[in-house]
Amino acid sequence: MKLIITGATGVAGLGIYRSALLDPQITAITLLLRREFPSWAVLPPNSAEKTTTVVHKDFTSYSADLAAALAQHDACVWAQGKSVRGISEPEYMLLTHDYPLAALRALRDAGVGKGRDPAKPFRFVYISGNSADPTEKSIQMWARVKGRAEKDILALCASEPGMRAHILRPGYFRPPREYPADWQHQRSTAESILDRLATPVFNLLVPSLVLPMNEFGTVALEVAKGRWPDVDRFENKAMREAAKEVES
Repeated sequence: MKLIITGATGVAGLGIYRSALLDPQITAITLLLRREFPSWAVLPPNSAEKTTTVVHKDFTSYSADLAAALAQHDACVWAQGKSVRGISEPEYMLLTHDYPLAALRALRDAGVGKGRDPAKPFRFVYISGNSADPTEKSIQMWARVKGRAEKDILALCASEPGMRAHILRPGYFRPPREYPADWQHQRSTAESILDRLATPVFNLLVPSLVLPMNEFGTVALEVAKGRWPDVDRFENKAMREAAKEVES
């Protein structure tokens, strides 16, 4: 299986990328990034032989050659994202909604779904968030924007033969404890302190909203491989249950 991953420099994307490197069913990974992959990220030893990195500056536009190359893949995990703090709604809409829709349209136009076995469509796995609102009535800007992205991504893929979208709605997750460099580069000092204080509180009071990174990576990849082909959206609790199903 050939997989595209975006956002591999972020917490979710990097965790999913590490899981993909260890998955024998995934034979090739293309990282679609806005900047070079960081040298600080600790990876399994097979990363170079399994990975192609494409630095793409404009995620609203794709050349015919790039779209054709991406269309040779079997799935995409769209983990690109940014905190809503300090960002305007138009900027957040561009990053969260417009970028994945532009990629999907480019893939569609390049024929990503053509000639595929109906049971093995190109799967687009979009990392959304707990409480995203497809009705766009939420008072929280991020929830409205992610909700619109979910709705439009599902609609586009549903209208195209050979394409299928799935939405993951993780709750609270953080960099893995075993990778201190992740904490250093992906979290500010204040965020690290908050994370370390919040984890036991979440685990005690709302464990269904906590998502360990190993479970996140497992579920994202199994969805991309088609393990639960008819499920459109996975809430955090369902992701945790799905991870246990894989492990059993």
